[in-house]
Amino acid sequence: MIRLFTALLIPDEIKQQLLSTCYSLVENPEQYRWAGPDNIHLTLKFIGEVDEDLTEPIKDELAFTEEFEHFDCTISRFGFFFRDGEPKILWARLNTDKRIHTLVEELNHRLSIFSIPVEKRRFKPHLTMLRLKQHPGEEFINKFKVHSFEKINFELITFALVKSELFQSGARYTEIKKYNLM
Repeated sequence: MIRLFTALLIPDEIKQQLLSTCYSLVENPEQYRWAGPDNIHLTLKFIGEVDEDLTEPIKDELAFTEEFEHFDCTISRFGFFFRDGEPKILWARLNTDKRIHTLVEELNHRLSIFSIPVEKRRFKPHLTMLRLKQHPGEEFINKFKVHSFEKINFELITFALVKSELFQSGARYTEIKKYNLM
């Protein structure tokens, strides 16, 4: 079995700019387990565990993405996902045009032929910056919620099929196949 997902890849300079901003907002940023630059991406479809024999047919099926135009994006703010009232994920909001929803729908449709469940939740474009194991305090949360920065503009031009391996130290992602958007 292999654990897979699809993602749009974020330019390195954008990932560094976001991480630098995060580090500057908190005292002792080294006490948190930030997403590493290699782990920051825009997940479009979590595939999950599939038989390794499906990797090649999935790679072939995903070639349709090369027919999509690239996406112009803006990052303008931070936010949190909460579970049971506790902040669990710090994210950066990604704004792009509505075509991204068409791509996500097409991914769901095409991957369903491999018995991969269709995602029912509405797609919310975001970049995960930090996973929290315990509440960091209201001051930490407020610094990110009220932070205002110059909008970060960039293009998403590369789509990828990615293997995810889980370790005690965190997840490791390996790009299996890249596809260039138009």
